[in-house]
Amino acid sequence: MTSTLVKVPFVDLNLQHQEIQSEIEEAIAKVIERGDFVLGETLAEFEDSFASACEVKYGVGVGSGTDAIAIGLRACGIGVRDEVIVPANTFIATIIGIIQTGATPVLVDCDRHTALIDLEAAAKVVTPQTKAIIPVHLYGQMVSPRQLLDFASTHNLLILEDAAQAHLAYREGSRAGSLGIAAGFSFYPSKNLGAFGDGGMLVTNNEEIANKARILRNYGAKRKYFHTELGKNSRLDTVQAAVLNVKLSYLSEWNRSRNQAAQQYDRLLERLKPQGINPIENQSGAGHIYHIYVIEVGTGINRDEIREKLALSGIQTGIHYPVPCHLQPAYEYLNYKKGDFPNTEASCDRIISLPVYPGLTNSQIDFVCDRLQAIINSSVLH
Repeated sequence: MTSTLVKVPFVDLNLQHQEIQSEIEEAIAKVIERGDFVLGETLAEFEDSFASACEVKYGVGVGSGTDAIAIGLRACGIGVRDEVIVPANTFIATIIGIIQTGATPVLVDCDRHTALIDLEAAAKVVTPQTKAIIPVHLYGQMVSPRQLLDFASTHNLLILEDAAQAHLAYREGSRAGSLGIAAGFSFYPSKNLGAFGDGGMLVTNNEEIANKARILRNYGAKRKYFHTELGKNSRLDTVQAAVLNVKLSYLSEWNRSRNQAAQQYDRLLERLKPQGINPIENQSGAGHIYHIYVIEVGTGINRDEIREKLALSGIQTGIHYPVPCHLQPAYEYLNYKKGDFPNTEASCDRIISLPVYPGLTNSQIDFVCDRLQAIINSSVLH
């Protein structure tokens, strides 16, 4: 059995790493020379730089995007008996972050066209116990700042953004991470700004929350061996911060490359709309930074066969996400069932993520779209 040569990988990190390898090696070497591997000088530099890029005052490096959510909520005083509204259409880490605080996640459906949280649905589940909402800026597109701020003001809720897929995304004049009381980012390697391992960041304009988060990430200690909170060990290590600090200066350029690739996809896939292929709607223009480029296939199309045939042509794809949060076995105790969130469930059944990354060429995008059209036109799928 021979393996299919990959012509278009789903993501290609080597492309970006090759062009900045010497800068990364130099930055890591400086950390090694100083030996400040935990809470070191470069971490503080990166926290300041990333916060500034997000147009906020403070950044607190943590161990993961999940911890950014959990620590952020705790720093805001969210905990047991509190309810936090969150979309069912998200990666499970968002839900885990809420549960780790002792609060209760209250799930709502997504908008059919954008896959972002449906704020009209969210309004129907607000109770006296609801204290916060976590909007997920999914796939690299922000939830509308105007609508989100109006919603939070109307219902007197805190906003803690899940911006794990939205590094430097913007919409309606606002940056991801600058809307609410705080925001959580992930630096998982495949993110638009990715580390060489796990990592995350909480950003905020609130000095008290930033200080509380710094204590919570470091065993609950403001100073060594003196513990004022029930904290944890969740610190973005200095080597990862060095890598991220180098990459940050390239991030805007990489985001533009992703957006331009998405525009080409949009143009080429326009011809397939009558046959049931629809990209997830972009309502943010150039502010959508396309962590993932997602299409939906019509109900009469066999998604699995499309992916298999694309793979045979050397094109890698993904599904983000195949099983919605409310139907995950580990979270049955939340008492949701199939049919509760029809838009989310339909999305999970019909979406395909196509390759998108800085350096993806026009010819590769042409190839993906041509192969997709040929597969859709094949009679076996109808």
